[in-house]
Amino acid sequence: MFAIIPLLFLIPSISTLFMTARQDSVPYSFFTEQLREGNVQSITVQEETVTGILNREVTYQNQPIREFETYIPQSVSGEYLDRINQEGVEVNTLPTPDTSGLAILLNLLPFAIMIWIFVRMSRAMRQQGGGMQGMFSVGKSKAKKFQKSDSDTTFGDVAGADSAKVELQEVVDFLRNPERYQQMGAEIPHGVLMVGPPGSGKTLIARAVAGEADVPFYSISGSDFVEMFVGVGASRVRDLFKDARGSSPAIVFIDEIDSIGRQRGAGLGGGHDEREQTLNQLLSEMDGFDKTETVIVLAATNRPDVLDPALLRPGRFDRRITVPAPAVRDREAILKIHAARRPMEEDVDIDAIARSTAGFSGADLANLLNEASLMAARARHTKVSYEDILAARDKIVLGLERSGVVMSDEERRTVAYHEAGHALVAVHVPQAEPVHKVTIIPRERAMGLTEQLPEGDKYLYRRDYITDRLAVMMGGRAAEAEVIGEITSGAASDLKQSYSIARQMVLEWGMSERFGNVAFGSGEREVFLGSELGHQRQYSDSTAREIDDEVREILNEAYSRAVEIVQTKREGLDKLASALLEKEQVTREQVEELLGVH
Repeated sequence: MFAIIPLLFLIPSISTLFMTARQDSVPYSFFTEQLREGNVQSITVQEETVTGILNREVTYQNQPIREFETYIPQSVSGEYLDRINQEGVEVNTLPTPDTSGLAILLNLLPFAIMIWIFVRMSRAMRQQGGGMQGMFSVGKSKAKKFQKSDSDTTFGDVAGADSAKVELQEVVDFLRNPERYQQMGAEIPHGVLMVGPPGSGKTLIARAVAGEADVPFYSISGSDFVEMFVGVGASRVRDLFKDARGSSPAIVFIDEIDSIGRQRGAGLGGGHDEREQTLNQLLSEMDGFDKTETVIVLAATNRPDVLDPALLRPGRFDRRITVPAPAVRDREAILKIHAARRPMEEDVDIDAIARSTAGFSGADLANLLNEASLMAARARHTKVSYEDILAARDKIVLGLERSGVVMSDEERRTVAYHEAGHALVAVHVPQAEPVHKVTIIPRERAMGLTEQLPEGDKYLYRRDYITDRLAVMMGGRAAEAEVIGEITSGAASDLKQSYSIARQMVLEWGMSERFGNVAFGSGEREVFLGSELGHQRQYSDSTAREIDDEVREILNEAYSRAVEIVQTKREGLDKLASALLEKEQVTREQVEELLGVH
């Protein structure tokens, strides 16, 4: 839009284009010469312009001319016209066109367009909350200011992040009672960085800080600093800290700080762009000369590895709080908080749901109960049941049921034996997680599923546990080869996951008999940071071949174990596959009964 403005000033010159000379115009002397020679057939006079036709073609400046145009220095007098008439020349005259209105419009058009642009920009600023003066305050901070009364979220609404709450409660207490800490020689921390995966509750904890703190709380996203105008980001940083210092003591919360805090000089071009200017200003504001200011910067990110080292050093972010994915007890506490807001059936087992949602974040758990509530409402239930929650979990993990899928009898039989093979191996290897459910109901992400529920969260994985898990993954392919006589593409996901785990065993966990206690690492670099143009490995080509051989050997061993179990327990495999073909889904109790294990 702004590129149009310089063009507007060219519009008045358009009116002059109507009066510019044509390229075939001739001097007035040429016209009079041809007039004396009697070579003018006719002319047309319009104000100072004379256009005419010659009796015969003549050459002027090596150009043949029959029609011409010239300009009379002054208005044509009556005597002059009489002389022309005496020469037998036909004289045609036209009235002067009235171009005054057009000229006025062409001169006013740029101002009209500029007024229209001004109105549009002012309206847009007003819609964004900036008012009519918004276009003149683009460098103002967009942070939202909260007081304690503005937020009803407290630490009591946050479950599963006890260590983070303890650290932040101390920060809030420091702001409320700074004298007690200053008597012990303690200095207020400049910044607290919260690190955790998406959905782990970092923003929720920040809202709880706003609800707990009896001080002004400024909240802004990192992307709100940088705009298309040069210097706007740095100006907004200065304005934000100016407001915060004016309300000191105060807390400034910057969500997704990695959007402006990425490492400087990264990328192919390096450079000195607007984002780096914003980061430089943030570094300067956080490490000011005045040590008496009580302004704490609270920031959140899920990518601490991309942050600039100058941002992470003590004096800027003195504390780093990790907000991990919730463990099983934390998930149970989170589920209880969200379940308390909904009518729940008495048979809902929160503990079982917490164990069946390994890897779920706090946001995932909130979404789980919300989906269950929607399903209960659609089914006209008065309360949310345990079945509603399980159905919601399956929908989130596997997708919707594909009711329109029509499989042939052979395909259904193949899927049934594939899933029965997973369940059979899982039951007969010692370290596998218990089978919770086996189904051959097609969904968006799978044609069938063998679900295993862990007894609890695991933080260390033994080698025998991993090899048993690989055997379970190979159980489906082993059952296909043994019973159907052919292998199918249904094991694609199993093979991909097992290959990834086997490579981690060799490269990172030192679980290879050939290489022993050597961890090669994944060899991958953060390409988007620009530190390298591609992935690099830290071993030779010959070692890479040996690693491939070792990975292949681990996978072949897992497949051999699965084949052995399928062959020795073939009767149980047939019973389980038949039950799946008949019922499409069997529970843990039914699996144990069919396979004769308890």
